[in-house]
Amino acid sequence: MFNRRPPLVILFALFLTLLTGCNSLDYTEDHEQLSEEERIIIRFSHIVGENTPKGLAARKFAKIVKERSNGFVEVQVFPNGFLYKDGEEISALKKGDIQMIAPATSKMTNEIPEWQVMDLPFAFRDVEDVHTYLSGPIGRNLLAQFEPKGFYPLGVWDNGFKQITNESHPLIKTSDFKDLKFRVMPSPIIASQFEILGANVQSNSFNEVYQLLKNGRIDGQENTFSNIHSKNLQSLQSHLTVSNHGYLGYVVLMNNSFWNDLPKDIQILLSETMLEVSKWEMKKAEELNESNFQALENCDCIAIHHLSVDQKKQWEDAFKPLYQKFKNRFGSDYIKTLPKYEGE
Repeated sequence: MFNRRPPLVILFALFLTLLTGCNSLDYTEDHEQLSEEERIIIRFSHIVGENTPKGLAARKFAKIVKERSNGFVEVQVFPNGFLYKDGEEISALKKGDIQMIAPATSKMTNEIPEWQVMDLPFAFRDVEDVHTYLSGPIGRNLLAQFEPKGFYPLGVWDNGFKQITNESHPLIKTSDFKDLKFRVMPSPIIASQFEILGANVQSNSFNEVYQLLKNGRIDGQENTFSNIHSKNLQSLQSHLTVSNHGYLGYVVLMNNSFWNDLPKDIQILLSETMLEVSKWEMKKAEELNESNFQALENCDCIAIHHLSVDQKKQWEDAFKPLYQKFKNRFGSDYIKTLPKYEGE
């Protein structure tokens, strides 16, 4: 279950205190009749459905910001890759064509390769581990690397832990993956995971996954229960392995130049609202994944397999070379400070 005040939320609360100087601002003037040129418009693009944790949080953020600014600040949310696909939204944000995105942390690894630590298989036991790690020295360092790249980090949102689906047979032993075609997010560490297992990998936009599965161009994919259910992927897959092998979360980013040009009171408004919505989103992500898992169990449409302790250990042993590869490139601090290694 989620910690009601996870460490990462506390981190952003401390940041907000510094930003506001402990002052809270009121917005009483009605700006609803102003034109777009007179108001502040924030185009928020994302690539998942509206009923996912990210989709719901984006809408809630937009609603609260509009209410609290009395229409002066309008966050326009574009879900399902309506404006930009997976491979396009980061570039669009850097150019200023949009002002806000919430990509999976995996998708930021081309910009900041050290973020691949979040993709290491079985690196985190639960979301509390993730929050603890990101609020510690390594996490603060990872977040600090965004601004020099042109991004301003507003917060981190959870989705949950990833599971594996495929069409042909149960995926229990590591050898079960041999020669299967899998769609993965564009992270070298994630690609290497499946390659170690003997699978063939390709990176595609999340919104292409359904059609790729339907056309038989891929055999399987990895995702959270909420993403699997929201895209109805279970209708095209015969087997689901509850593996919890990797964390899927999002870093909420704004164009850094756009952020710096905002009035101080608007920065405070956005930061306060993001802190509130992030707390809400963490709880909602847990609830959605639990309810979506129950729906998958009850649909009688996909066989669900759970890894035993021994089977999970076989997977973890197979992935040990990835940890060594990461250490060789980025140093051991990223690994030894993972919460699961505390006390060793």
